Amino acid sequence: MSVHAHSFINDHFLLLSPLAERLYHTYAAHQPIIDFHSHLSPSDIATNKRFDNISQVWLAGDHYKWRAMRTYGISEQYITGNASDQEKFMAWAKTVPHTLRNPLFHWTHLELKNSFGIDQLLNPDSGSHVYDYCNQLLAGDEHTSRKFLEKYNVVYQATTDDPTDDLRFHQMAKNDPSCKIQLVPSFRPDKAFAIHDAASFLAYMDSLSAVSGIQIKDMDSLLTAFQRRIEYFHSHGCRIADHGLQQLPLANTFTSKLDAEFKNFLSARGAQSFSDPDAFVFHVLTSLAKMYHQRGWVQQFHLGAIRNNNSRLLKTLGADVGVDSIGDFSHASRLSSFLNTLDSEDTLAKTIIYNLNPADNAVFAAMIGNFNDGSVRGKVQYGPAWWFLDQKNGMEDHIDVLSDMGLLSCFVGMITDSRSLLSFSRHEYFRRILCNLLAEDMLKGIIPNDENWIGSMVEDICFRNAKAYLNI
Repeated sequence: MSVHAHSFINDHFLLLSPLAERLYHTYAAHQPIIDFHSHLSPSDIATNKRFDNISQVWLAGDHYKWRAMRTYGISEQYITGNASDQEKFMAWAKTVPHTLRNPLFHWTHLELKNSFGIDQLLNPDSGSHVYDYCNQLLAGDEHTSRKFLEKYNVVYQATTDDPTDDLRFHQMAKNDPSCKIQLVPSFRPDKAFAIHDAASFLAYMDSLSAVSGIQIKDMDSLLTAFQRRIEYFHSHGCRIADHGLQQLPLANTFTSKLDAEFKNFLSARGAQSFSDPDAFVFHVLTSLAKMYHQRGWVQQFHLGAIRNNNSRLLKTLGADVGVDSIGDFSHASRLSSFLNTLDSEDTLAKTIIYNLNPADNAVFAAMIGNFNDGSVRGKVQYGPAWWFLDQKNGMEDHIDVLSDMGLLSCFVGMITDSRSLLSFSRHEYFRRILCNLLAEDMLKGIIPNDENWIGSMVEDICFRNAKAYLNI
């Protein structure tokens, strides 16, 4: 299925010189993908899921698209409501032409071309044909969940998993000789930090107690329960922890008085709110970080989102539906205190820190250099452009600031951070942008015009750095 007259996703896409094209096609394009942070379903991958239609694999759960559709004036019925999958797809097809200059316009056409070979613009006129054609392919054996990963040359896929998860699907994938992808969990204990929401926190403590076999009645037993779950995750191939926080907590001391208060808070089932949530979170987080260090894990921190802004949609649809945003929090002193607390005890694990507010790019990029100690190449990383920043301008700004403040050559590269099996084109998007930026510098005489040298750095950033960093 091809209409080349309308094609703009071609070999030259985002590559504005023959040199940029050579860098990309010779050094970047064929590199395998290590996707060390995503929200993909381990069940879908382990069971090699077949999808009934493209809406199921492409629109369900994609809050980027939902956000755009609402902006264009599409009724919620055709986004998360009870409209049919085909009606929802046609509503997206109607929206796509109006996403021009939004990264969704690029991603949509990259994903259609790379996943289904469709070299045609999606719009109301082409929508029905695209829907039917994709569904025909999805009915076959070459467009199952794992086939998508193989098509994109994904060799290592991390998912995002709660400490209470049983990880049975990761084990299923590991035991399946036909599964060519290394599917690994990552440890995301965010629910244990929500002590300000007593009901949710206590319910989570109950779940963690049940799955760990440790009755959580005080701080020591909470940390022992986490220790058991970390051991369990480690035995299932986990080597990554992840944390989504507005800010890192203030470095308040968890005193014996607070320890007694926490014990009472648990036994009284939150009858009174806990007086110092920051001290609690700082103590738990640093304790976990020391456990990660002990096992040689990589720890990730996603900082700066202000979530669930629209309480009406949160109430009717739940979380992660496209009503999160960039927050304007203060990070520098908290980052410094947290990293310094661990570094001063030589318990700082390899660390990736993600920033959501572009105004803070230089703050984050400068901070990581304070805690690189020569023990590991790029031990503390300024993580890839994330969420609202994983578009062309955001990636270019990220690469520039990282280059100015640190060593781009040590960077561990891109992630999808996605719920969609088609989203691996974001790696291609990043690689094209990286190669074009480097080519521009070479042609301007800012860096040496040595294709082998710069090409080798491209290979490092696209694949080899992450492979070494994660000990794959």
